[in-house]
Amino acid sequence: MIYLKTEEEIELIRQAALLVSKTLGLLASEIKPGITPLHLDKLAEEFIRDNGGIPAFLGLYKFPNTLCISVNEVVVHGIPGNKPFQEGDIVSIDCGVNLNGYMGDHAYTFMVGEVREETKKLLQVTLECLYLGIEQCKAGNRIGDIGFAIQSHAEKHGYGVVRELVGHGLGKQLHEDPQVPNYGKRGKGKKIENGLVVAIEPMINLGTYRVLQLSDKWSIVTADGLPSAHFEHNVAVIDGKPEILSTFQYIYDALGKDPLQ
Repeated sequence: MIYLKTEEEIELIRQAALLVSKTLGLLASEIKPGITPLHLDKLAEEFIRDNGGIPAFLGLYKFPNTLCISVNEVVVHGIPGNKPFQEGDIVSIDCGVNLNGYMGDHAYTFMVGEVREETKKLLQVTLECLYLGIEQCKAGNRIGDIGFAIQSHAEKHGYGVVRELVGHGLGKQLHEDPQVPNYGKRGKGKKIENGLVVAIEPMINLGTYRVLQLSDKWSIVTADGLPSAHFEHNVAVIDGKPEILSTFQYIYDALGKDPLQ
């Protein structure tokens, strides 16, 4: 069942989303060769708790950490470990926060130093997919319109759109209805209405759309070993239009620029 949110609830979700945004901003300046995912995970948990939040991923479905940190061919759900980042890696960090009983949940894919041009293009196109999907999240449209916009743009560039993992509703629970696939047909799916709050999160692969799960029972990797990018925003439908509740500005401020520009 889809729970449409009141203005007050949307503001509470916004505050949770902004704590995630600030957490990602804190981590942005730390990501460099030699730093480990587990170091970032510890920083994130401390920052979230210091700001009155609770890590939403920690313990959810028995996940062992605060962050999902997915490097290169890992699409999502990477478990933070002690293997240091290397020059040329791409690192997707997905973070969730419970603040005052409401959830924020979004993600950004970072570059470690200089990356290959084809990989940088993958990140740029995936980010474009995110905003094209958000544009379609307006009253009167259907969920399929979001997926169609994302899929069309990604496949135009020859990329694979992951099927098994999707965006979702957001509120008092981290994962609510509706599911928001990154593929679909125009005019299909649930109708979008005022008060809808969703996490839109394209997961786009440089090669095949097919994915595998590793033996850790969490990490999802591309079937061909090529890189994958993941960007996510939290979006509310207000006065018929999409409003982004999260922001990447803290990341850009920490890095001194938008790295993809």
